[in-house]
Amino acid sequence: MRAAIMQGLHKPLLVDTLPDPMPGAGELVIKVGRCGICGSDLHMTEDSGYGKGPGTVLGHEFAGEVVALGSGVEGLRTGDLVSVSPLKSCGQCSACQAGEVAWCSQFGLQEGGYAEFAITRPNQCIKLPQQLSLADGAIVEPLAVARHGVTLSGIKPGDKILILGAGPIGLAVAYWARRAGASRVVLQDIADWQRQRALEMGASDFIVDREDPVGAATRALGGLADIVFECVGIPGLIAQAVQQVRPRGTILLLGLCNMPDTFNSFAMLSKEIRLVTSAFFTRGEYEASLDALERGSLEPRSLVTDTISLAQTPDVFESLKKRTHQCKVMIAPAD
Repeated sequence: MRAAIMQGLHKPLLVDTLPDPMPGAGELVIKVGRCGICGSDLHMTEDSGYGKGPGTVLGHEFAGEVVALGSGVEGLRTGDLVSVSPLKSCGQCSACQAGEVAWCSQFGLQEGGYAEFAITRPNQCIKLPQQLSLADGAIVEPLAVARHGVTLSGIKPGDKILILGAGPIGLAVAYWARRAGASRVVLQDIADWQRQRALEMGASDFIVDREDPVGAATRALGGLADIVFECVGIPGLIAQAVQQVRPRGTILLLGLCNMPDTFNSFAMLSKEIRLVTSAFFTRGEYEASLDALERGSLEPRSLVTDTISLAQTPDVFESLKKRTHQCKVMIAPAD
């Protein structure tokens, strides 16, 4: 099979040929139809802290067709179209049974979507409803990540919401926050590229103001935010969020910051701010995200700005390491 493979840190991906995967007991092989390029994938090729190196096939946001079953696999058959949750787990423990698979002792992250075929497990696969496409199945994961953050934030109807960062996760937070009853949803970024998409996803306003980001957000919200979602992951944004949230408000961290950050703890303490972190999602949140697409929600589909071939992946992947007009780029490995 063909795959886009890591050559090493700070090097472009390489499209090469690997042996076709064979399923072991309790495994199945997926013919990958669509795989999204995630910001964390970009970080993995630049930061040794992720532990990725030569030979790694990235890609955890994917959907495809079941083409081979290992022994003991039940509930699926060849030809089924599935969305693959990237959260690997045993499927049997109390955490798995509760849908909290991220806390399974055997937890791991699925990769391999930047290839024509990938091995996964049946408890990670959710059959796609007939009316949904493989592109729909591949957009579920970022929607579920955002939904988990919105749930953990404790959002209430009428809340004023500020979202820092107009990437796919920030835009998806706007989508869920509006459906949770937020009265104002303001998305703040340093570039204007995603303005129209943000408004389509549910934002009340989109602001770009590098000179006075705190004042701009306060004016757009009509006051301080009840909840600030940090969806970028760069040093300095927690400190900014402390200024932008009301006393006894909440800051919810969704952005992956892989370097030390500092903020004035007294400024946070004096306002009794609640700082919450969010990672991954539950099985129920993944299914709810798929249900939203099945019910006909068109907004999440607007996240996808381009679909590329496997051959195009190395060049496009490198271009995404800088801010561009792109939002979510999908790879179609079989094309």
